[in-house]
Amino acid sequence: MRYQISGKQIDIGDALQTHVKQELGEAVDKYAERPTDAQIVFSRNAHEYVCEATVHLSTGLTAQAKAHATEIYAAFDGCRDKMEKQLRRYKRRLKDHHRERSQPVELSGASSYILAGNESAGESEPDTLQPMIIAEMETKIPSLSVGEAVMQMELAGAAVLVFRNEKTGGLNVVHMRDDGNIGWIDP
Repeated sequence: MRYQISGKQIDIGDALQTHVKQELGEAVDKYAERPTDAQIVFSRNAHEYVCEATVHLSTGLTAQAKAHATEIYAAFDGCRDKMEKQLRRYKRRLKDHHRERSQPVELSGASSYILAGNESAGESEPDTLQPMIIAEMETKIPSLSVGEAVMQMELAGAAVLVFRNEKTGGLNVVHMRDDGNIGWIDP
């Protein structure tokens, strides 16, 4: 597994990098069969250290975790524990409900846009109904089953996931509802 360990405006020493590689490697190897790479970013927020970790699996799924603590090692340990818990749930779901995926997830390209919001609530009607595009990016849409899409959304900590349904081939959306349940849109 490839590791990318970095710090935002803080220096990351060799001892911490060795600790991260050893501890995260053990946790990920225990539950994920073929991890490809991991990105770990340390930053500081006032008096707390923040550790954010992202692990990409060869199946195309991504697990993310984030933790805060007053000490940098404690922040990493909390993040590692959250990552381990997510991967344990992922492995249990694969074993209980899903077939083993022998092929990597197929990804198709798409464009992603960031649109300008309303600057102020008291502003008069806009001149045009076309929104102003602030940024345009390339994004990937995975080809997944509905169960895998729900799992990917939960692993990523996202509120919404757009995916191509493996069964029908159509674009579908799963989203977290306000009542705590998960919604599935299949046009």
